[in-house]
Amino acid sequence: MPKLIWYDDFNYEGPPDPGKWRLETGGHGWGNRELQYYTDRREPEDANAYVTGGRLVIALRREPFGGCDYTSARLNSRASWRYGRIEVMAKLPSGAGTWPAIWMLGEGIGQTGWPLCGEIDIMEHVGRDPDRVYFSLHSKLYNHALRTHLTQTRVLPGVSEGFHQYAVDWKEDAVTFLFDDEAVAQWRNGEAGRVSTADGWPFNAPFYLLLNVACGGGFGGPPDGLCLPQTMEVQYVRVYREE
Repeated sequence: MPKLIWYDDFNYEGPPDPGKWRLETGGHGWGNRELQYYTDRREPEDANAYVTGGRLVIALRREPFGGCDYTSARLNSRASWRYGRIEVMAKLPSGAGTWPAIWMLGEGIGQTGWPLCGEIDIMEHVGRDPDRVYFSLHSKLYNHALRTHLTQTRVLPGVSEGFHQYAVDWKEDAVTFLFDDEAVAQWRNGEAGRVSTADGWPFNAPFYLLLNVACGGGFGGPPDGLCLPQTMEVQYVRVYREE
């Protein structure tokens, strides 16, 4: 039976639990020419990440800050895991230029850099294509910069209108992506002739979770006519491990 080993049900009010989440800050484009500045502001009237009504809210706002024209938030879990099932129940923002993501990075990124550390994109969405969701893996050999990343898309209407569960079932030899408990993509270590060393399959090390809403960038596209603020709302995050 899977055992719940880490969670946040957001059953409190105010800033995200600092014992579970760290807010990254900066407005340097984040390697993707993104337009937002990620803040760690805590006051309710201008916070970009806050918990209310049993939900984490990540708010993308139009405002000058730190040399950028937009603000948002990027949360990193203070825990990391090696294998398991990670579930996030979320409602996505809408509108051209929004780029929400639920994803994971290898905790060794500080030593190896990206993409050798590995990246698991549990969910990516861009508002200019409102019904399409992306599920991807990145590694040194297979990544979007080389246009070799492992990615699948699904047309899933209504992801900005209601809550849906985005999950990954991560095992030593396979990573399976799920939407509302239905498997939508899977890759196996070494299948189809892909290299199974750390250059091709770095998914045997601890990874941590990220939640963010970006604006613009190479993938998000220009925020033409975007009505702001836009929010990603999260009802829960749960991490399970097989006993």
